[in-house]
Amino acid sequence: MGGTSTDVSRYAGSYEQVLETQIAGAIIQAPQLDINTVAAGGGSKLKFQFGAFRVGPESVGAHPGPVCYRKGGELAVTDANLILGFVIPDYFPSIFGPNEDQPLDIKATREEFEKVAKQINSYRKSQDPSAKDMLVEEIALGFVNVANETMCRPIRQLTEMKGHETRNHALACFGGAGPQHACAIARSLGMKEVLIHRFCGILSAYGMGLADVIEEAQEPYSAVYCTESILEASRREAILLKQAKQKLQEQGFREESITTETYLNLRYEGTDTAIMVKRQINKSGSACDYAVEFVKLFQQEYGFKLQNRNILICDVRVRGIGVTNILKPRPLEPASGTPKVEAHYKVYFGNGWHNTPLFKLENLGYGHVMPGPAIIMNGNSTVIVEPNCKAIITTYGNIQN
Repeated sequence: MGGTSTDVSRYAGSYEQVLETQIAGAIIQAPQLDINTVAAGGGSKLKFQFGAFRVGPESVGAHPGPVCYRKGGELAVTDANLILGFVIPDYFPSIFGPNEDQPLDIKATREEFEKVAKQINSYRKSQDPSAKDMLVEEIALGFVNVANETMCRPIRQLTEMKGHETRNHALACFGGAGPQHACAIARSLGMKEVLIHRFCGILSAYGMGLADVIEEAQEPYSAVYCTESILEASRREAILLKQAKQKLQEQGFREESITTETYLNLRYEGTDTAIMVKRQINKSGSACDYAVEFVKLFQQEYGFKLQNRNILICDVRVRGIGVTNILKPRPLEPASGTPKVEAHYKVYFGNGWHNTPLFKLENLGYGHVMPGPAIIMNGNSTVIVEPNCKAIITTYGNIQN
């Protein structure tokens, strides 16, 4: 979850990729991870329009930014989190104001929310004279709930719409604001587990140090799937694999640190929907039939399979992976004693304000358990553990809810 948007992808042992995507109406044809993006982030603008709470798609940007940035900005998701106590000014950099030395401005944020509250309550009274006035905190939580539902939508699109049960997944979240919304989103999706990396606020940068180097090659090949075409596809794969390995070796990777993957782009005859099928290796070490895997994937995504229909090969694709070992996580010492509480802060959840203990991740050990509600600060983001949830520190210092 970033400032202007949230990106969602699914991982189940391998990275799901697409060859074509559409962004803002433009079709882009290039191999890439299957990522859905929605306009819901920390800087997404909050509005009350036509009797409904709206979050985004407009962003308040980095400048002037949210109201709490002291630049005369507009209300954003960050402001709502500040009102609810999900963001702690004492642990947020004091880089605001004319001299860039002041903390987040919670007073100005509350004043702006009070203006919106008058507008909302006036509308509610016009619809139902007996309606109770909504509190500023209830309104802030309402906007956060809308943002959460907006973020749930692409997760469902990558799971339920492709034949996967959402509840069978764990929610792995990152970005500065992601851990503030994780418990609520997981609950909406029926997920029972949330994984938060210790460097979640800078995980994209950290991931660059861990990322493997990949070289891909692809060439078109049109044929009916049969023994002869498989042999020809294998011959082409061998040539492309040699090219991919050579490029990686030119970048300094040794033969033993290079792994490879091969794919065939397959479709049923008479259809225009192709699926990129990866060569699978069975327990005996031999390669599985591409066609069997294609039929399984097609039925999983579309709910049926076509009988007595030829399968066509459209493309041959290979991938060479140069495995890097730049950064290696270090295991923590086992926990000793109870977790140290740094302070207590008021945090607003759906049933009111809670006096919530705050912990610092660097002072926690492997095996420490914090029952919700709780706040965990890890230096680059704030983790909110909601009531009826609990946080467990894993072997490598990550947080499991």
